[in-house]
Amino acid sequence: MIPNVLTVAGSDSGGGAGIQADLKTMLALGVHGMSVVTAVTAQNSLGVQGAWELPVEAVRAQYRSVVDDIGVQAVKTGMLASAELVEEVAGLLAGTDAPAVVDPVGVSKHGDSLLAASALDSVRTKLLPVATVATPNLDEVAQLTGVRVESEEQLRRAAAAVLAYGPRWVLIKGGHLPGDAVDLLTDGSEEHWLRAPRHDNRHTHGTGCTLASAIASQLAKGRSVPEAVAAAKEYVTGAVAAGFALGGGIGPVDHGWRFRGDA
Repeated sequence: MIPNVLTVAGSDSGGGAGIQADLKTMLALGVHGMSVVTAVTAQNSLGVQGAWELPVEAVRAQYRSVVDDIGVQAVKTGMLASAELVEEVAGLLAGTDAPAVVDPVGVSKHGDSLLAASALDSVRTKLLPVATVATPNLDEVAQLTGVRVESEEQLRRAAAAVLAYGPRWVLIKGGHLPGDAVDLLTDGSEEHWLRAPRHDNRHTHGTGCTLASAIASQLAKGRSVPEAVAAAKEYVTGAVAAGFALGGGIGPVDHGWRFRGDA
């Protein structure tokens, strides 16, 4: 049986992030990807020109349609846009017997807001408590907790601040720090430090979506959280190294880098 993985996220019309990146990642990692669209964006390599969230009932109907008939072995969340959508998706996840990877998307790669300020408290109190793994970057950590990280040593403090909201595990992504790309995965008792060389490539659009989807894909295959995150980090590192120019701005990571490498 091929594991089924569901992404609950926004659509990126440029194909580099959002559900497009999620589904490409799932295909590359050998699972069956399914989607619940929460919002539609007009987006390209230069930024987000517009965003329109879907009604709560449309999101609920998509989710129930997939989960009740097909079933899921893991769920990944991305752009949820509003407090109403955050709370609806949190309730759906709470009633689903599958690991949930929560990417608390706040802003795009270009700095465009993808989450209403009024939704932050719902993320803290409703969404993070149902997460198997939360995967905030440093900007999202600051947005959610007020903790600002400027050095590797401060990643522990950031992790503790996010864990206080209830996820089982948190992966603090330190990619915005200088030096090697270092992330900290912890459940509050054990720590896993994941390091990778930093590639001199500006085309990194979709990195966060891709990483969260890769983790969900590995969890769906039955891997433990530390195993899933380590495998996902390896995949994303290769995708970042192979990121390519697209349009006039920041291009995407290459979700199919393994296939092209084999060719």
